[in-house]
Amino acid sequence: MKYLIPVLPMILGFMLDCIVGDPYSIPHPIKLIGRLIGGLEKFVRKHMRALRLGGTLLALTVILLSTLMPLVLLVVCYRVNVFMGIAAETVLCCYMLAARCLCSESMKVCKAAESGDTEAARKAVSMIVGRDTAVLDRDGIIRAAVETVAENTSDGVTAPLFYMGIGGAVGAFFYKSVNTMDSMIGYKDEKYVDIGRFAAKLDDVLNYIPSRLTALLIAFTAPLFRLDGRNALRVWKRDRRNHASPNSAQTESACAGALHVRLAGDAWYFGKLHKKPYIGDDDRPIETEDIRRANRLMYGASVSMLIISAAFRAVIFGGIL
Repeated sequence: MKYLIPVLPMILGFMLDCIVGDPYSIPHPIKLIGRLIGGLEKFVRKHMRALRLGGTLLALTVILLSTLMPLVLLVVCYRVNVFMGIAAETVLCCYMLAARCLCSESMKVCKAAESGDTEAARKAVSMIVGRDTAVLDRDGIIRAAVETVAENTSDGVTAPLFYMGIGGAVGAFFYKSVNTMDSMIGYKDEKYVDIGRFAAKLDDVLNYIPSRLTALLIAFTAPLFRLDGRNALRVWKRDRRNHASPNSAQTESACAGALHVRLAGDAWYFGKLHKKPYIGDDDRPIETEDIRRANRLMYGASVSMLIISAAFRAVIFGGIL
């Protein structure tokens, strides 16, 4: 039993996310963290001239509050009853995972494209990507959906599982607070280069190991879905640095290799063209089925990460309890 208590919440949380996903009608902790970031950003810009220092203080405050609140909640629940603690931590772990949401949203793109409704597919993909979608043709829409699944396999699922293995739900909250800051203020343009610098650098550090481990898991699980694991490794070794971020191309390159398609390339953001290198080889035209294949790779890598993280947590923390 002592080995089960530390790992049950993350296992049950993953299962709950796969079955239920994120209930849209209930306030999500990530949205609350986002509001905190937005409020602190306004405060820093209004009251501090040194934006780099202000951004550092902003990040530390967000991290402290985002980890302290679930920690206090879990301490109270576990002291009342171990089963109450497990139940509470299971829900918190579920909130930190996005496998079901990622699959569901990308499949909206897939189904719309398959039905021939390009405009509906464009609208669906605009909900999950940050680029301008008005310029995308049908293949570009499908490619954007595949890229999103590949990149967010790490950010949305395997990296939170990795940090759950280290710190349970609190570890996942710590990671997601940093990841959310990076997605909101971690840009390198004139507006955010100073205030978001600390958050962006910390996000790079936290994702360094999970992103690379996820890429390897994609390659190793690819044969289970009749995809090319060997080519995934080859393309990953070659193209994993083809992105401005040190981590974003890791999972994209493995996915592109497994599928034998070419991803990335030039993209439009806020009306401006950004030149980017390609990832993968143009061995065949991309197709809607590639969205389903990318989701299978996402689930394969996620289950593998869950097993690794749960085993680590059981061995390390099971003996302490």
